[in-house]
Amino acid sequence: MTTIGIIGAGNIGRNVAKAAIAKGYDVVMSNSRGPETLGGVIDELGAKATPSTAEGAAEAGDFVVVAVPLINYLQVPVEPLAGKLVIDTNNYYFERDGHIEALDNNQTTTAQMLQEHLPDSKVVKAFNNIQAADIPADGTPAGTDNRRALPIAGNDNDSKARVIALLDEFGYDGVDIGPLEDSWSVERDRPAYGVRANADELRDLVAKAVR
Repeated sequence: MTTIGIIGAGNIGRNVAKAAIAKGYDVVMSNSRGPETLGGVIDELGAKATPSTAEGAAEAGDFVVVAVPLINYLQVPVEPLAGKLVIDTNNYYFERDGHIEALDNNQTTTAQMLQEHLPDSKVVKAFNNIQAADIPADGTPAGTDNRRALPIAGNDNDSKARVIALLDEFGYDGVDIGPLEDSWSVERDRPAYGVRANADELRDLVAKAVR
């Protein structure tokens, strides 16, 4: 069975893990404080979850979810993620992260920043415009009327296809909104952010985004 490494054991990381475990995946969890502090998280997730360091989660994962605050993205290990699909869940909150001039000036995106940090990885943006608790709870089977859709962005088509397949397993239609440079259109304060929408509605909301 595929193993998902998760770097960051906050709300997003834990809820992605819940959704993955419900579909039979093994997960390797990490946080910034060390595996010995993850006992409560592992107890919550059950036997298919294993605690580790960020390096351990990166090495163990067939692909890896990065769910750390943006301010800490440079702490994500580089070498063990080389050649791997990395799912970026981040959003920029200047209140938490401090002001980042390149983001304030619309010169880059959070996903592009992670891709620059991980030059040999294949970064795909996903899970950033949905409330964390909804990730394991709001999915429905393929073909369900008005099925919820989630956006993805990335520069590698094969990696994007893998993430769309994962979203489908979790119960969502994946909508490809383009390369990483377009991922701003579903981030904070944009029309699609946090909104429950089906695929057609999501495309309409993305089209309304103004940078």
